[in-house]
This record gives sequence, structure tokens and C-alpha cells, in this order.
Amino acid sequence: MSDSGSDRVDAIVIILQSRGDNGVATLRGPNVLADRSAKYPSSRLLVLKLDVKNQEEIFVAFAKAREAFGRLDVVFNNAAYTTISEVESAQGNEDAVRDMFEVIFWGAAHITQAAIKFFREVNKPVGGRLLQLFSRAGLQGVPACGFYSATKFAFEGLSEITIVEPGPSHTTAQANFVIVPQHSAYANAPASAVRAMMDDFSKGVGLDDPKKAILKFCDLVDVPEPPLRLPIGKPAVESAKKGEDLIAAVAAYASWSEGLEFSK
Repeated sequence: MSDSGSDRVDAIVIILQSRGDNGVATLRGPNVLADRSAKYPSSRLLVLKLDVKNQEEIFVAFAKAREAFGRLDVVFNNAAYTTISEVESAQGNEDAVRDMFEVIFWGAAHITQAAIKFFREVNKPVGGRLLQLFSRAGLQGVPACGFYSATKFAFEGLSEITIVEPGPSHTTAQANFVIVPQHSAYANAPASAVRAMMDDFSKGVGLDDPKKAILKFCDLVDVPEPPLRLPIGKPAVESAKKGEDLIAAVAAYASWSEGLEFSK
């Protein structure tokens, strides 16, 4: 489990232990799981420090998981945070946006590479299940979250495996929002409403219970043939419905693609 919100990781740990499963939890600040580490022996729960921007730490984490348990059946790729910024507002604040790409795209991509290699070269029999945590922002652009959406669109394009697209849950991830000052031209734009919504999210208003969502993730692990994409949470389901508009447009304008071949 790679870190996003520490309480989400904590919820997974609790559920895994109740199921009798072993687990490896990786966080930038593993001390937040000190109580869990004290409660369960290292033969059941291994808690490791991991910054997904550091490839060496990723290699070490997978090596320690192999040393402790011999195999990994499931990898939950969960590291992310949100930078709140209109596209224009990011001008002059590129470092905040670039760092988010390092975590959400490159960090998650490196976890993906390491997991696939582990499933192939270490697990006997070969195989495993990789759950990629996505966002409704990867299905539908959200004002003031354009760069965040871009990271999710980019990583989804990279992923051709089981994808979990949850709705927003009340986790400590909201405390990790990076807020770029709003451009004055957008004071009355839709982005302002999104900024207000994100402020509510940081206070836990209008969000799902992460523990209930985690139960669904754990259920997915046991599905023999899981869907490629699974929206979890009502907002994610609504965003996924944008596919209906695409299908309708394809049907309505399919004839426009006729006769475009080179003439013989």
C-alpha cells in the first residue's frame, strides 16, 4: 500500500488484519502507524518509510516486502495529493505543479513498474493484482484542478490494468492540498466554486467514509474477473457517465468519418 491519506492506509491495515491477511504499508511518515506496528508483529504487518519520488526507496520497499513475506498478491497504488490552481494561476508557481506530477504520475508509474516486475519474477505462481487509485478528475476535468486532472489523465493512459476510480472520501489527503493563489481574473469563475468545495472537503464536509470505500477495494481483490475501471462513490459514478455522451456523439457523427481515405 503506497501512501495517500494515512487514515486510508490505516483503514486498509485494520481490514486486512481482520481478514487474517498480511500487509506492507508504506508512508512518507510511517510513525503515524506506530500504534498498528506495536499491535501486530512484523510477521503480519510491515510498515516502511517510502517517498514515491525516490526510486531507490521503491526498490528497497519491494525488496523488504519480499524478504518479509516472499510474495505480494496485491499492490494498492495510492500515492497522490492535489494542487488547487487555475491553469493561468500556475504561471510563476510551476514548482508546485511539477512536484505533483512527480508524485502522481512518475511516482505511481515507478510503483507500477516495480509491481509488475515483482509479480512476474518473484511470485510463484506468476501473477498478482495491481489496484491503481484514480479520481473522478481523471474522467472529467474539474475547474481549479486542471493540472491534477492532467496527472490522472496521463497515468490512466499509462495503465492498462485494474483501475479503481473512487469518489472523494474524508481522509488526511485533504490536509495535503497545495493551494496556489487564485488569479484575479477568476474570482467569479466556476473555479471559485471548486475552491470553496475543496475548502469544505478539507473540513470533512460532503465526503464519503473512507473505511466504507476501503471495504469495497478489499472486495474487489476477491473478484475473479474484475472490471478494468470501477467507479466507487456517487460523484465518480456521475463523472463516468460522460462516456454516454461520447457514445452518443460517435453514433451521431460516425458518417463524418466515411470517405476520408486517400483516393486510389
